[in-house]
Amino acid sequence: MDYTALYITLKLAMITTAILVVLAAPVAYFFAYHKFPGKPLVEALLYLPIALPPTVIGFYMVMVMGPKGFLGSFWNSLTGASLLFTFTGITIAAILYSLPFAIQPMKATFQKLDHRLLENAAVLGLSPISAFFRVVIPNSTSGIIAAAILVFLHSIGAFGVLLMVGGSIPGVTKVASIAIYEAVEMMDYRTAGLMALSFIPVSYLFLLLVNKLNEDS
Repeated sequence: MDYTALYITLKLAMITTAILVVLAAPVAYFFAYHKFPGKPLVEALLYLPIALPPTVIGFYMVMVMGPKGFLGSFWNSLTGASLLFTFTGITIAAILYSLPFAIQPMKATFQKLDHRLLENAAVLGLSPISAFFRVVIPNSTSGIIAAAILVFLHSIGAFGVLLMVGGSIPGVTKVASIAIYEAVEMMDYRTAGLMALSFIPVSYLFLLLVNKLNEDS
C-alpha cells in the first residue's frame, strides 16, 4: 500500500480544512446576515464547484495557475517557481474545490441562531465583528465542526481537479485517489482495494458525527 500517498492526502485535507474554516466563516456570516444587489449571483458563483464537473474546474484552474495565468505568473514572479505540479498548487485547488462545502453548512447554522442574541449584542455596543467572534462563533460550534468534517471528507476524495493541477508526482502531489486509480490501471487490485478500504471506516465515522451534530443543533 502506498503510505506516502495516504500521508499526502491527509496532509492536504488537514491544511485545506484548517484554511477553509478560517476563510469561510466570515464569508458565511456575511451572506447569512447581509443583503446587497447581486447577492444571488455572487453566491451562485461561489457554489459553482458543486455543479461543475471536476475536469472543468481543473481545466480553468490550470489556465489560471499556469505560467500565463494571472495566479501562476504572480507566483512565478514571487518565488521563481511554477505553481502547477506542486503541493501548494493542489492545496489551492482543493481549497477552491471545497469552498461551498464550508460556506453552506456555516451559513445555515448562522441563520438558525436566535436573532435576539445579535440584537442584545448590538444593544450592548458590540460591533458586527465583535458580535461575530463573541456571539456567533461560540453559539455555532456544531455547524462549524460539521463544515470542517465535510471539507475534510471532500478533500480526501478529490481526484480530477488534483490530477489536472498537480499530476501524479510521488511524495509531492500523488494523493490516495490517484494512487488507487493508477493501481487499478496496473491491475494491482490488492493495493487498490486496501487503500480504498482504509477510507471507508474513517468516512463512515465522520458522517455519523455530522449526523449527530445536526441532530443536536
